[in-house]
This record gives sequence, C-alpha cells and structure tokens, in this order.
Amino acid sequence: METHLKIIGVLLIGLALSHAFFPRHFRWKEELGSISLLTRQIMYVHTLFIALVVFLMGLLCVTSSDQLTGTMLGKRVSLGMGVFWTTRLLVQFFGYSSELWKGKRFETGVHIVFSILWIYFSAIFVAVWWL
Repeated sequence: METHLKIIGVLLIGLALSHAFFPRHFRWKEELGSISLLTRQIMYVHTLFIALVVFLMGLLCVTSSDQLTGTMLGKRVSLGMGVFWTTRLLVQFFGYSSELWKGKRFETGVHIVFSILWIYFSAIFVAVWWL
C-alpha cells in the first residue's frame, strides 16, 4: 500500500501544480470578465486553496506513507481522503453535465482518465483505512 500511496502522492502534486495553468487554459480572463470582481476573485482564491490542499495531500502521501498505513491516526486521515476522492468521483458523474464530454473525443478521454484516477485514489485510501 505504501507504494500506491507514494504513486498517488506524485500524481496529486502534479495535479496541484497543473492548477497554475487553469486560468490560461480555460481562458478565465475572457470567461470571467462579465462577472463581479468579488465572484471572479473567489474563483481564483478557491482554485489556489484547492491546489494547496491537493499539493499537501500529495506531500503527505509521498513523505508519510508509512504513517498513513501504520497508525490509527494515519488510517483515519486515509479514510478522510478516501471520502474526499470518492465525493470527487461522484461529482465527476453527477456534478458535471455529460454535454461537456459526450461525443467529443479528447474531452471523453479526459473524462475517462480522471474517472479512473478518482477510482484509484478512492480505492487505495479506503483500503488503507480498511486493512
């Protein structure tokens, strides 16, 4: 399990760092130009904090996989992360409209890859807690 946690840690750190490219990739300057300054800044600030939490989860997995698997506190933290990523998996299917990806080759691929990632994260974190 420790190896899986380290792999997840690296993936999470990469995912967190990729958030730096979201504003440009998703053209937030144009897309968010018509909303209020407060709402626009909330979007940027929340993205920063999501990236920070994902980065810290990754760092925890890379540096403390033995603690996550070997202590009661670590198992509880793993359960919390399992709940987090399972919720994210559900949002993948019920929070986003399928219009965003159905019938679009690239977007469908991205949807599938991230669905598999969320399943992997969820399964490993819940397994760490369970075992």
